Amino acid sequence: MKKVAKKDTGNNEKKRRMNEAMKNDPAQEIRLSMIQALIPLGLSAVNAELQKEWTSLVGARYAHGKEMGAWGSNDGSVYVSDQKLHVKVPRVRRRDTDEEVPLNSYLRLQQPGVIEEMALRRVLNGVSQGHYAEATMSVPETFGISRNSVSKKWICASAKKLEAFCTRDLSKYDVVAMIIDGKGFGDNEMITALGVTLDGEKVVLGFIESSTENFVVCRDFINDLIQRGLRTDNEILIVIDGGKGIHKGVTTVLGDKAVITRCQWHKRENVVEYLNPGARDAWRQKLQGAYNEPDYDEAKSRLLSLKSGLHSINVSAVKSLEEGFEETLTLHRLGMVEKLATSFKTTNLIENIHRLLEDISGRVCRWRNSDQRRRWVATGLLKIEPRLRRLRGYRDLPALRDAMRKLVRGKFNEELKMAA
Repeated sequence: MKKVAKKDTGNNEKKRRMNEAMKNDPAQEIRLSMIQALIPLGLSAVNAELQKEWTSLVGARYAHGKEMGAWGSNDGSVYVSDQKLHVKVPRVRRRDTDEEVPLNSYLRLQQPGVIEEMALRRVLNGVSQGHYAEATMSVPETFGISRNSVSKKWICASAKKLEAFCTRDLSKYDVVAMIIDGKGFGDNEMITALGVTLDGEKVVLGFIESSTENFVVCRDFINDLIQRGLRTDNEILIVIDGGKGIHKGVTTVLGDKAVITRCQWHKRENVVEYLNPGARDAWRQKLQGAYNEPDYDEAKSRLLSLKSGLHSINVSAVKSLEEGFEETLTLHRLGMVEKLATSFKTTNLIENIHRLLEDISGRVCRWRNSDQRRRWVATGLLKIEPRLRRLRGYRDLPALRDAMRKLVRGKFNEELKMAA
């Protein structure tokens, strides 16, 4: 008799794909199997605990003189980690008053002790509030947490993060450098300050919300950092992109303690923006070549030569180069180009943090209010901060402090001579 080949059904195809997936990543299969096993184990432990307390209250079956008696069971739910599980809850009633006696273990298991932190972590790590229920439904015993519940838990947890961030003491940090820059959130801007301590640790000092980087906002921001303990007994290298509001706010509050250095990348790009597109790359290389000179006099000489060449091309480009000219050479005057230019010649340190913050907050489709923006920023920054590496060239930071002190004292002595 001729054999007829069996048609490959949908189930067979599904099994084939599953087997193929297991071959491709056996480690993942082991992890998923463990996850699927742990939830039922937790549920089994919960039922055992409920039964144990029920037995201690009701006593042995058919015993006489019992104060409490069994009264069937009800459908209920408990939390195992942040998962909400169905359980059958045994009931107990007092025989004399006919009142129900709640099980303490059941009441405690209804309190999700870690759900706020878990919801916080899951929202930050990419499980949106809208799809949270689908994620928890991946384990059959769970019926998940609703979108509204996750949203409330997220708001509560992120509010605590915001309060902790905005009130933490800054006096324990010996800050030698501070990078200040703004990032857009909706129609507003968050101005953030990143501190670098003497041993190279990067610390997000704070942030403030504003429509622009104006003087009043930046002044109040620096004053708030000082009120929270920011130490100003030593000079601080302030790295900015050239914003006038930030510059004036910092110098107004810190005075001579602020040693301003402007981002060379922003200065270079501002200058070439005035030129024809075909000439930009060549001038970009010329300007960068001048800034790469480690000696102050040589770098300044090359830049002045380039400025003369720009006069015949575009006078506006010359004016752009002249604005804040000396502050783009601060590291040269300090003698720190070869040691710390990689870290401080641009605002890249804080812009990298802004990029990481964008990865976290970029999923937000609409910023509803200031509180929402501030909660997201604070929670995101606290998540990012532990991942920040020690500053490259941190061993030269004590030398930077000494150089700033000598520079400031030199200015003071020059002013005394001029006054005399």
